[in-house]
Amino acid sequence: MTAEVTPGAGTGVTPAPGPEPPAAPGGGPPGAVPACVLVVEDDPALARALRINLHARGYQAVAARNGRQGMHEATRNQPDVVILDLGLPDMDGLAVIRGLREWSRAPIIVLSGRAGSSDKIEALDAGADDYVTKPFSMEELLARLRAALRREDGGDGTVRVRIGQCEIDVAAHAAWRATPGGGPENLHLTPTEWRLLEILLRNPGQLIGTDRLLTAVWGPGYQTSAHYLRFHMARLRRKLEDDPARPRHLLTEPGMGYRYQP
Repeated sequence: MTAEVTPGAGTGVTPAPGPEPPAAPGGGPPGAVPACVLVVEDDPALARALRINLHARGYQAVAARNGRQGMHEATRNQPDVVILDLGLPDMDGLAVIRGLREWSRAPIIVLSGRAGSSDKIEALDAGADDYVTKPFSMEELLARLRAALRREDGGDGTVRVRIGQCEIDVAAHAAWRATPGGGPENLHLTPTEWRLLEILLRNPGQLIGTDRLLTAVWGPGYQTSAHYLRFHMARLRRKLEDDPARPRHLLTEPGMGYRYQP
Protein backbone atom coordinates (compact mmCIF):
# COMPACT_ATOMS: atom_id res chain seq x y z
CA MET A 1 0.00 0.00 0.00
CA THR A 2 1.35 3.42 -0.93
CA ALA A 3 0.72 6.52 1.12
CA GLU A 4 -0.25 9.51 -0.99
CA VAL A 5 0.73 12.84 0.49
CA THR A 6 -1.37 15.94 -0.05
CA PRO A 7 -0.61 19.39 1.40
CA GLY A 8 -2.75 20.06 4.46
CA ALA A 9 -3.68 16.38 4.81
CA GLY A 10 -3.16 16.42 8.59
CA THR A 11 -1.36 13.69 10.48
CA GLY A 12 -2.99 10.69 8.82
CA VAL A 13 0.08 9.83 6.74
CA THR A 14 1.99 6.87 8.11
CA PRO A 15 5.34 5.47 7.03
CA ALA A 16 4.93 3.27 3.97
CA PRO A 17 5.48 -0.44 4.65
CA GLY A 18 8.71 -2.26 4.02
CA PRO A 19 11.65 -1.53 6.32
CA GLU A 20 14.88 -0.24 4.82
CA PRO A 21 18.34 -0.23 6.40
CA PRO A 22 19.44 3.10 7.83
CA ALA A 23 20.72 5.34 5.07
CA ALA A 24 24.16 6.87 5.02
CA PRO A 25 25.55 9.85 3.11
CA GLY A 26 25.92 8.89 -0.52
CA GLY A 27 24.17 5.55 0.03
CA GLY A 28 26.70 4.14 2.47
CA PRO A 29 26.29 0.84 4.32
CA PRO A 30 23.93 0.24 7.27
CA GLY A 31 25.43 1.47 10.50
CA ALA A 32 27.17 4.44 8.87
CA VAL A 33 26.30 8.02 9.74
CA PRO A 34 22.70 8.64 8.54
CA ALA A 35 22.24 10.81 5.49
CA CYS A 36 20.99 14.27 6.41
CA VAL A 37 17.88 15.45 4.53
CA LEU A 38 16.83 19.08 4.77
CA VAL A 39 13.08 19.56 4.28
CA VAL A 40 12.08 23.14 3.39
CA GLU A 41 8.28 23.12 3.54
CA ASP A 42 5.82 25.62 5.03
CA ASP A 43 2.86 23.20 5.29
CA PRO A 44 3.19 21.85 8.89
CA ALA A 45 1.24 18.64 8.20
CA LEU A 46 3.25 17.78 5.11
CA ALA A 47 6.54 18.67 6.81
CA ARG A 48 5.62 16.40 9.73
CA ALA A 49 4.68 13.53 7.40
CA LEU A 50 8.00 13.86 5.60
CA ARG A 51 9.96 13.86 8.87
CA ILE A 52 8.09 10.77 10.13
CA ASN A 53 8.80 8.83 6.95
CA LEU A 54 12.43 9.93 6.78
CA HIS A 55 13.12 9.06 10.42
CA ALA A 56 11.39 5.70 9.96
CA ARG A 57 13.92 4.84 7.26
CA GLY A 58 16.98 5.90 9.19
CA TYR A 59 17.55 9.32 7.67
CA GLN A 60 18.38 12.39 9.73
CA ALA A 61 15.67 14.97 8.95
CA VAL A 62 16.08 18.71 9.46
CA ALA A 63 13.07 20.95 8.85
CA ALA A 64 12.74 24.58 7.83
CA ARG A 65 9.46 26.44 7.35
CA ASN A 66 10.63 29.17 4.95
CA GLY A 67 13.40 30.01 2.54
CA ARG A 68 15.62 32.03 4.86
CA GLN A 69 15.47 29.39 7.56
CA GLY A 70 16.20 26.78 4.90
CA MET A 71 19.35 28.61 3.81
CA HIS A 72 20.42 28.91 7.44
CA GLU A 73 19.86 25.21 8.14
CA ALA A 74 21.68 24.24 4.94
CA THR A 75 24.83 26.07 6.01
CA ARG A 76 24.50 24.79 9.56
CA ASN A 77 23.86 21.11 8.77
CA GLN A 78 25.48 20.61 5.33
CA PRO A 79 22.66 18.25 4.18
CA ASP A 80 23.24 15.38 1.77
CA VAL A 81 19.89 16.07 0.03
CA VAL A 82 17.46 19.01 0.08
CA ILE A 83 13.69 18.54 -0.39
CA LEU A 84 12.36 21.98 -1.29
CA ASP A 85 8.88 23.39 -1.74
CA LEU A 86 8.80 26.14 -4.36
CA GLY A 87 5.85 28.01 -2.81
CA LEU A 88 7.46 29.44 0.31
CA PRO A 89 5.98 32.35 2.28
CA ASP A 90 9.05 34.61 2.38
CA MET A 91 10.87 34.03 -0.92
CA ASP A 92 10.53 32.12 -4.16
CA GLY A 93 11.92 28.60 -4.07
CA LEU A 94 13.92 29.32 -7.22
CA ALA A 95 15.90 31.92 -5.29
CA VAL A 96 16.66 29.29 -2.64
CA ILE A 97 17.90 26.89 -5.33
CA ARG A 98 20.18 29.53 -6.84
CA GLY A 99 21.47 30.53 -3.41
CA LEU A 100 22.31 26.93 -2.50
CA ARG A 101 23.97 26.32 -5.84
CA GLU A 102 26.46 29.10 -5.17
CA TRP A 103 28.24 26.82 -2.71
CA SER A 104 26.50 23.42 -2.33
CA ARG A 105 26.46 20.34 -4.58
CA ALA A 106 23.80 18.55 -2.53
CA PRO A 107 20.99 17.16 -4.74
CA ILE A 108 17.82 19.27 -4.61
CA ILE A 109 14.43 17.59 -5.05
CA VAL A 110 11.68 20.13 -5.70
CA LEU A 111 8.14 19.64 -4.38
CA SER A 112 5.57 21.81 -6.10
CA GLY A 113 1.93 22.11 -7.00
CA ARG A 114 3.02 23.75 -10.26
CA ALA A 115 2.67 21.02 -12.87
CA GLY A 116 3.51 23.01 -16.00
CA SER A 117 6.55 22.00 -18.04
CA SER A 118 7.86 25.58 -17.99
CA ASP A 119 7.92 25.53 -14.16
CA LYS A 120 9.84 22.26 -14.18
CA ILE A 121 12.32 23.54 -16.75
CA GLU A 122 12.87 26.75 -14.77
CA ALA A 123 13.54 24.81 -11.55
CA LEU A 124 15.91 22.37 -13.23
CA ASP A 125 17.75 25.18 -15.01
CA ALA A 126 18.14 26.98 -11.67
CA GLY A 127 19.99 23.94 -10.31
CA ALA A 128 17.38 21.45 -9.05
CA ASP A 129 18.08 17.76 -9.66
CA ASP A 130 14.52 16.41 -9.62
CA TYR A 131 10.93 17.67 -9.61
CA VAL A 132 7.98 16.02 -7.84
CA THR A 133 4.46 17.37 -8.35
CA LYS A 134 1.99 17.53 -5.46
CA PRO A 135 0.09 15.44 -4.51
CA PHE A 136 2.71 12.71 -4.62
CA SER A 137 3.32 9.16 -3.46
CA MET A 138 5.63 8.92 -0.45
CA GLU A 139 7.10 5.73 -1.93
CA GLU A 140 7.96 7.60 -5.13
CA LEU A 141 9.57 10.48 -3.26
CA LEU A 142 11.67 8.09 -1.17
CA ALA A 143 12.73 6.24 -4.32
CA ARG A 144 13.82 9.50 -5.89
CA LEU A 145 15.68 10.38 -2.69
CA ARG A 146 17.57 7.08 -2.79
CA ALA A 147 18.35 7.63 -6.48
CA ALA A 148 19.70 11.11 -5.74
CA LEU A 149 22.00 9.71 -3.06
CA ARG A 150 23.22 6.96 -5.39
CA ARG A 151 23.97 9.48 -8.14
CA GLU A 152 25.89 11.65 -5.71
CA ASP A 153 27.91 8.65 -4.59
CA GLY A 154 28.19 6.74 -7.84
CA GLY A 155 28.73 9.60 -10.24
CA ASP A 156 32.25 10.69 -10.98
CA GLY A 157 32.68 13.30 -8.29
CA THR A 158 36.40 13.48 -8.92
CA VAL A 159 37.78 16.94 -9.43
CA ARG A 160 41.44 16.90 -10.38
CA VAL A 161 43.03 20.15 -11.45
CA ARG A 162 46.43 21.66 -12.03
CA ILE A 163 47.45 24.99 -10.55
CA GLY A 164 50.90 25.91 -11.77
CA GLN A 165 53.22 23.06 -10.77
CA CYS A 166 50.65 21.63 -8.35
CA GLU A 167 48.20 18.77 -8.89
CA ILE A 168 45.09 18.68 -6.70
CA ASP A 169 42.69 15.76 -6.26
CA VAL A 170 39.69 17.19 -4.41
CA ALA A 171 37.90 13.87 -3.86
CA ALA A 172 41.02 12.33 -2.28
CA HIS A 173 42.01 15.53 -0.45
CA ALA A 174 45.50 15.15 -1.89
CA ALA A 175 47.79 17.81 -3.32
CA TRP A 176 51.35 17.60 -4.53
CA ARG A 177 53.90 19.74 -6.35
CA ALA A 178 56.31 18.64 -9.06
CA THR A 179 59.94 19.01 -7.96
CA PRO A 180 62.99 19.72 -10.17
CA GLY A 181 64.06 16.12 -9.70
CA GLY A 182 60.75 14.93 -11.12
CA GLY A 183 59.28 13.40 -7.96
CA PRO A 184 56.11 14.77 -6.38
CA GLU A 185 56.23 16.68 -3.09
CA ASN A 186 53.12 16.22 -0.98
CA LEU A 187 51.48 19.45 0.16
CA HIS A 188 49.67 19.80 3.46
CA LEU A 189 46.44 21.77 3.45
CA THR A 190 44.42 22.38 6.61
CA PRO A 191 40.74 21.29 6.78
CA THR A 192 39.67 24.93 6.41
CA GLU A 193 41.89 25.35 3.35
CA TRP A 194 40.45 22.18 1.81
CA ARG A 195 36.87 23.32 2.41
CA LEU A 196 37.53 26.72 0.84
CA LEU A 197 39.50 25.27 -2.06
CA GLU A 198 36.90 22.59 -2.80
CA ILE A 199 34.11 25.15 -3.15
CA LEU A 200 36.18 27.16 -5.62
CA LEU A 201 37.46 24.19 -7.65
CA ARG A 202 34.00 22.64 -7.99
CA ASN A 203 32.75 25.90 -9.51
CA PRO A 204 35.39 26.75 -12.14
CA GLY A 205 35.16 30.25 -13.53
CA GLN A 206 32.27 31.16 -11.22
CA LEU A 207 32.42 34.12 -8.87
CA ILE A 208 31.61 32.96 -5.33
CA GLY A 209 30.48 35.85 -3.16
CA THR A 210 32.34 36.68 0.05
CA ASP A 211 29.27 36.18 2.24
CA ARG A 212 28.51 32.80 0.68
CA LEU A 213 32.07 31.57 1.18
CA LEU A 214 32.16 32.74 4.78
CA THR A 215 28.85 31.05 5.52
CA ALA A 216 29.78 27.82 3.74
CA VAL A 217 33.18 27.46 5.42
CA TRP A 218 32.60 28.95 8.88
CA GLY A 219 28.82 29.01 9.23
CA PRO A 220 26.17 31.69 9.81
CA GLY A 221 27.22 34.82 11.64
CA TYR A 222 30.62 35.23 9.97
CA GLN A 223 29.58 37.56 7.14
CA THR A 224 31.63 40.40 8.68
CA SER A 225 34.78 38.27 8.96
CA ALA A 226 36.18 38.83 5.48
CA HIS A 227 39.70 38.88 6.98
CA TYR A 228 39.36 35.12 7.50
CA LEU A 229 39.07 34.67 3.75
CA ARG A 230 41.96 37.00 2.99
CA PHE A 231 44.20 35.10 5.40
CA HIS A 232 43.37 31.62 4.12
CA MET A 233 43.38 32.62 0.45
CA ALA A 234 46.85 34.10 0.93
CA ARG A 235 48.00 30.80 2.46
CA LEU A 236 46.52 28.81 -0.42
CA ARG A 237 48.25 31.01 -2.97
CA ARG A 238 51.60 30.60 -1.20
CA LYS A 239 51.16 26.84 -1.30
CA LEU A 240 49.72 26.43 -4.80
CA GLU A 241 50.41 29.38 -7.10
CA ASP A 242 53.74 29.66 -8.95
CA ASP A 243 53.79 33.39 -8.18
CA PRO A 244 51.59 34.08 -5.14
CA ALA A 245 51.92 37.84 -5.62
CA ARG A 246 50.49 37.51 -9.14
CA PRO A 247 48.03 34.62 -8.92
CA ARG A 248 46.65 33.18 -12.14
CA HIS A 249 44.11 30.72 -10.74
CA LEU A 250 42.95 31.72 -7.24
CA LEU A 251 41.64 35.18 -7.95
CA THR A 252 40.13 37.94 -5.85
CA GLU A 253 37.30 40.00 -7.28
CA PRO A 254 37.58 43.16 -5.12
CA GLY A 255 34.44 43.92 -3.16
CA MET A 256 32.65 40.85 -4.53
CA GLY A 257 34.32 37.54 -3.78
CA TYR A 258 36.71 34.93 -5.15
CA ARG A 259 37.04 32.84 -8.27
CA TYR A 260 38.97 29.77 -9.43
CA GLN A 261 40.14 30.40 -12.96
CA PRO A 262 41.29 27.18 -14.73
